[in-house]
Amino acid sequence: MAGRNVKPLKIEVDRRAEKLAERFGYAPYMVARYLHFLGKEETIELLKAADEVPRGLRVNTLLVEPEPLVRRLEERGFELERWPPPVEEGYVILNDPPISPGATLEHIMGYYVLQDPASMLPPVVLNPEPGERILDACAAPGGKATHVAQLMENEGTLVAIDVDPDRTRSLKSNLARCHVRCAVVLRMNALDLPETGWRFDRVLLDAPCTGEGVVHKDPSRKTSRTLEDVMECASLQRRLIDAVVEVLKPGGVLVYSTCTFSPEENEMIVQYAVEEHGFEIEPVDLGWGDRGLEVPGVDEEVSEACLRLYPHKHRTGMFFIARLRKPE
Repeated sequence: MAGRNVKPLKIEVDRRAEKLAERFGYAPYMVARYLHFLGKEETIELLKAADEVPRGLRVNTLLVEPEPLVRRLEERGFELERWPPPVEEGYVILNDPPISPGATLEHIMGYYVLQDPASMLPPVVLNPEPGERILDACAAPGGKATHVAQLMENEGTLVAIDVDPDRTRSLKSNLARCHVRCAVVLRMNALDLPETGWRFDRVLLDAPCTGEGVVHKDPSRKTSRTLEDVMECASLQRRLIDAVVEVLKPGGVLVYSTCTFSPEENEMIVQYAVEEHGFEIEPVDLGWGDRGLEVPGVDEEVSEACLRLYPHKHRTGMFFIARLRKPE
């Protein structure tokens, strides 16, 4: 396909960016981009808030209803708050509980999934229906896949694939723990999808990315990725778009998401899907969140339809979501 090679946006790293990068421990090119798109005041707010994103959990309604589980966890010392809308079974953990959230009996039994609040949103935007054929194209470790199965009410077929063998084992374990019966797990490269002849009603592509939005879990991400890594990820993301379009039915829905800031990995990828494959962009409207960034070469309609989340505004890591429909 044409246009896989991505050229980085030309954003100068000035002295202001260098000083803020040194102050907060970030790579200067990242801070320069925040300044360019968000301005100085908002950039400082973002950098201050990025390490303080609350942990989240999602109740697995295949096994238990939210209210009784929340009561049980509160009795164990958890302080919980409903979040994020419209995820009815999503919560944030407001304290440091006496027992690790990953070590409770309820977690072992699959009653809840530990998941960043922003990561609960793509399956809701995908809106899978019971009985459909759904693909999770980069599924490990399984947080979104278990959520998709939950929204499908365990009815239909969910094909969950991942290329990494260790992560695929985690994917299988999490699906089994959550009593997901509708899923088929395969270790395969999503780039090989066109060779399968499969057809799906909906596809979730939570794409591999540079991960600027997970610094609250992995502080090394502040400096461990370069602009060259951004370009490599963007190239892979375009190839993944090329692959999943081949297995999506005409009229089917694709939800594309990342946990990073770079426009090359977000709005520019969506623009590529629209231009190269004729996808129709559908607005992501959750009643909160920011619209996409104004990026050179990206249509205003595309940017306006996308959703962005930020730690200083939305209590989540940086996150990006777009919903696309394949032409009939």
